[in-house]
Amino acid sequence: MDNKIRELRATRSMTQQELADAVLVSSRTIISLEKGQYNPSVLLAHKIACIFDLPIEEVFIFSADDEPESVAK
Repeated sequence: MDNKIRELRATRSMTQQELADAVLVSSRTIISLEKGQYNPSVLLAHKIACIFDLPIEEVFIFSADDEPESVAK
């Protein structure tokens, strides 16, 4: 799943640590999210979207390739 976290942080001059503190996770989690190595829980995705005052779907970009094989058609 792609996301716009890095770009959104940059527009607000926010560090990874500042975002991590705001959503109560480690900076390592934010780094992993930005690199696409980790998919957030719905709760974390919601918290991050709220920080940027955007809907989740404008922060996280879901594609059909992200679906598990048992769900994809």
